[in-house]
This record gives sequence, structure tokens and C-alpha cells, in this order.
Amino acid sequence: FPEAEAHGVDLYFESSVGGGIPIIRSLREGLIGNHIRSMHGILNGTCNYILTRMAAESLSLEPILAEAQASGYAEAEPSLDVDGWDTAHKAVILASLAYGFTAGMDDVEVEGIRHVELRDLQSADAMGYTIKLLASIQHVDAGISIRVQPTLVPKHNLLASVSGVFNAVLVDGDLVGETVYFGKGAGSDPTASAVLSDLVDVGRNLVSGSARRVPALARYHQYAGLDNKDVLPARYYLRVSLLDEPGKLAQVAQVLGQHQISLALVQQQAGTASGFATVVIVTHLAREGQFREAIAELDALEEVGAPTVKYRIEDFTTPECLEPGVE
Repeated sequence: FPEAEAHGVDLYFESSVGGGIPIIRSLREGLIGNHIRSMHGILNGTCNYILTRMAAESLSLEPILAEAQASGYAEAEPSLDVDGWDTAHKAVILASLAYGFTAGMDDVEVEGIRHVELRDLQSADAMGYTIKLLASIQHVDAGISIRVQPTLVPKHNLLASVSGVFNAVLVDGDLVGETVYFGKGAGSDPTASAVLSDLVDVGRNLVSGSARRVPALARYHQYAGLDNKDVLPARYYLRVSLLDEPGKLAQVAQVLGQHQISLALVQQQAGTASGFATVVIVTHLAREGQFREAIAELDALEEVGAPTVKYRIEDFTTPECLEPGVE
């Protein structure tokens, strides 16, 4: 970016996010009159393909990943995709375009899909959600939140219906409201479409002598990275492996309550031969830091037989940060 600016030339990279979806051009030009309140995106076709098939065919992740590798949907070494880093790279590009500052990978909370289990997809489905690897970018108070993680998405939201290798980005602007960009996120033809659109723009600029009419990255100097991620509000789906004895569930509720986390839904499944039962909990809003502390305390209990599994629930709002002590 500095080199292009110093030499007065254009820098185009439409195909770097969303394949053939013109999301970068939309942010740089079509939505430039808006303050972007939030963006939520399914930006990795490999992960979306795996999660879609897991839910539809009641299969675990490993055989689908192996089949995806054999068919060319996934790389032989799939870490960049399934561990969330490819999605995080794209989220950083979108955040930088929308908010006029250069975001870095250190600003992103990243979690992939390796640990997503079929039983979590089934529990989410029963509650009216589906699980997607979601990039969530939000303007909260004076800062920007960027995170990538498996997320419960309500079935009535458009992103819940994005299946297979397709990508989609939901952008919320203060003037335009919500707009959705949907299409093929990879592949030779969709990528070629994006590259050709950039080449045509370059040619037009050369013919008209109007290079850098649209800056590659406009620097607004208005926003900064969010320093304290622990104050962000969230709701979570928790799966706890709990000793199947009377009073143990109350102990879990007590730990969560001590961290100002209230419960919206609790489901306890039958115990197993190991003596542990699975408890699924859906919470009300609390601060991220409260969840971190509460889960660390839960996992230290002798009555908890495995690390607690947690997935963020996305309600597609941009709430203010919760003040300390406010539930």
C-alpha cells in the first residue's frame, strides 16, 4: 500500500476476499457514504462445505475433510482453512477497508472448526440455529472488534442458508441498512471474474489519466483497534461434561452466577457409563471476560470431566459494551 501510494499507481485485490463476490469494490465505492456498523461473513468455502455436510448427513468432521481433500475442495495440509486463519486474513482486509486503518492479525480472535462435533450441530439445530465459521467485524464504542470462530447463527438469518463452497457477507451500514453479497468464494472462473474487473478498472484509469481516483485503502484515522476484548458482550452455547450426581448442575449454575452470567436454557442429556452427563447451556448476555473466567473455574472442578465447549451465539446486533457490574 505505501509503495503504490508513493508511486501514484493503483493497487487492486478484488479476488482476495470472497472469490467472485465484489465485496471489496462495494466497500471502497458503493458503500462509501455509510458508517459500517458491522460485517458478518462466511469467507472460507472449505469450512462451509464441511459444516454443511456434517449437518446434512450426520457425519463427523474427519471423513468429510478427507473426502474434501481427495476431491480438491481442501488442501492436503488444511490448517490454514480449518483452523480459521484464511478467514481471519480476509476479515482483516474487510476491516481495514471499512474502517480506514490497517488492522493486524494480533487484533483478531481466531478459532477454527477442528473441535466442532456432530452433537453440537444437532443441538444447535434443535434450538433453531446452525453453526457456521463466521467472521464478525463490529464497531463497538470507540474501537473495532474482529473475530473468527464457529458461531450459532439463527436459521431465519440469510447467512444460515449459505451452504457448500459458497461465501456470503452481510454488511450493515447506517444509511443503507443491511446488504448481502453472495456467490462462489473460490474457483478459477469466479476468481477470473474478479481479476478481470480489476484489469478493466486499471485500463480505464490509464485511458482517462485518473489513477488513484479511488484509493486502495482510505485512511480515515478515526478508529483504532479495540484494546480490551474482555468487555465485549456476548451470548454463548456451552457444553459441559458433568458428573451425573444430584446437586452438580446447581454447582455449575452457581459458578456462572458468580461471574454475572445468567442462564436462558439448560438441557441435561442422559448420563453415560463413565458416570458423566452432557449439559447444554445457553446464556444471556455477559462480557467476554466473564465467560473466560467462569469457564476456567468450571474446568478446574473435579466434577467436570472434560474441557467445556463454547460457541458464540450471534444475534446480529451491535450492542454497546456492558459496563462493569451490569448484567
